[in-house]
Amino acid sequence: MARKDLAQILESARCAPTPHNMQNFEIVVVSDKKLLGAISSIESPISDEFIRENYQQLSFSETELRRRKVGLLGTMFPAFMRNPEGKLDARKKRTMSSQESLVKTGPVLLVVVFDPAKRAPASEGDFLGIMGLGCVMENMWLAAQSLGLAFHVVSSLGEAPVEAEVKRLLQIPKNLRIAFGARLGYPTSVPRRQLRVRRDMEDFVHHNQYDKS
Repeated sequence: MARKDLAQILESARCAPTPHNMQNFEIVVVSDKKLLGAISSIESPISDEFIRENYQQLSFSETELRRRKVGLLGTMFPAFMRNPEGKLDARKKRTMSSQESLVKTGPVLLVVVFDPAKRAPASEGDFLGIMGLGCVMENMWLAAQSLGLAFHVVSSLGEAPVEAEVKRLLQIPKNLRIAFGARLGYPTSVPRRQLRVRRDMEDFVHHNQYDKS
């Protein structure tokens, strides 16, 4: 990856708005192939809970998705994730537990970490701090898109038991938490078109008072 492109993406993170300008984040840039390979081999079992709750967000035809205006098309997911019972046998869980397809195929992985002991004043649960991390993510995403780079968020890096192993591999201090990872790379092909939907403005904009009649 071109250093100037990576530098521009990191600069966009530096400029992201954060509560009280706390800038409570650090970014580990992983480009070493051995480290990427080690991270890609970490097992991350898919829970039955995730499958059940993910199922609730799925539509099973473009017509249904256009009508609902929220969620995703079910065909984006493998067949076992389109099961309303949300049950997955142990063999399938092992098959789907590797980070390989999410990490190893990209030349650079950004790992964004933060200190959970710090928070914006009177921000219960550090809600504002989490919003700040979201601004960091969006800034980097937009910068990557403007440079013709693909930006793929890997949320599983912040989940147990993956997080502990990633922190060990990257020597991240124990007091820090992983917010998210992001794969960066130049696309080698045009992604297959997927229908994306958005609610109409009148569905979520309220004037002077909340009105959901």
